Amino acid sequence: METPEPPATPPRPWNRPAPAPVTPPPSHGPGAGTGMVGHLSLVISKRLLWVGGAAYPLENIVRVYTFVLRPRRADAVRTFLKRVALTLLALLGILFFSFLADAFGNGEGVGGFTAFLFQLSLLVVAGALIWFTTDMLNVVTASSHDVLAIETNGQSTAMVSGERRYLNELVGRIATAIDEPDAELTVTVGALTISSPSNYYFGDSVNIYGGNGNTGVAK
Repeated sequence: METPEPPATPPRPWNRPAPAPVTPPPSHGPGAGTGMVGHLSLVISKRLLWVGGAAYPLENIVRVYTFVLRPRRADAVRTFLKRVALTLLALLGILFFSFLADAFGNGEGVGGFTAFLFQLSLLVVAGALIWFTTDMLNVVTASSHDVLAIETNGQSTAMVSGERRYLNELVGRIATAIDEPDAELTVTVGALTISSPSNYYFGDSVNIYGGNGNTGVAK
């Protein structure tokens, strides 16, 4: 009679195979290579697009696109030169007034007043030139940003930042979600932080040909 074989010994915990390694997220995330610090959640749920704390109905979205948000560097330089020219003209006017006051005035009181006025003018001009230079450098040294813009049929436009390839992928995903009633989407994007919106070019430039006096429309 054969002796039955004992049951196989279950593997010990330390003999179990190691778990499969977790695949890291892709390196082209919202802030990869952009230097962005703040982030926002971009969520599509129940026919609403949430960008941070702002909600946009999907049926009101008319365009989703990416572009490079560039500072108005040339405009900043032109504004600086105009300001300097006007300031120097004002200084020349004050000098001319001082010369006339010294030439036709009598007494030391007039000379002392014109000297004080000249010194005060120099201080004001020096302060103005420093301010003009600082204001120009803030624009000239500002960085460009890759931006995802979401326009509605009203006056609202949501803009977020990130790596260009990542934003281009989001354009397709958002456009697909607009056509799908039950679409759900949750991603992370970079928060766009700029010093002053007036220092940047936004949107498209449209040239108008024909007619009289048309110089173009900037949107």
